[in-house]
This record gives sequence, C-alpha cells and structure tokens, in this order.
Amino acid sequence: MGRKVKEHAFSIEMRSKEHLKKVSVSNKTHEGVLIEGYLGELLEINMVEGVIFEIMGINGTMRVDLDEEDLRKILVKKEKLNSNPRVP
Repeated sequence: MGRKVKEHAFSIEMRSKEHLKKVSVSNKTHEGVLIEGYLGELLEINMVEGVIFEIMGINGTMRVDLDEEDLRKILVKKEKLNSNPRVP
C-alpha cells in the first residue's frame, strides 16, 4: 500500500483583531488565503501531547498539528540545505 499523506491542521487564536495585519480570502476556489498578524512577545513554545506544535505570544496562540518526528525531519532537512548551498 502507498504511504498515507497526513494533512496538518492549524489554528490561530488572537486576543484582539487589532493584532491582525491582514486577512485575505478570495471568492475564487483555487486562489490562496493569507493571514498575517503579530503574536507579540513569545511566552512559550510547546509540544502538546506530542502532536501539536504550539507557539504562544502575548497577542495570541498559533497551533499546528505537527508531531515531534515530523518537526525533527523538517529541521534536519533545513539544516542540510543550509550547510550545502547550491553552486551555480
């Protein structure tokens, strides 16, 4: 059987809409969505139950369904890319 691709859910909870810089949602089906804002001073970064990466700031909280193994893989991949720059 093929490898199942995991969909990573996310949530962004802001204490006030004044901390949002931009929210852009198109009526067209295949166009992107943009959410920008300010979490403010970071208070905590946690792994909740080993499956949710959580960043808490004074203005809000961002959560991503990302387990520790996936996070490590991404960080290792990024580290390898940074240590082996492309030669033109």
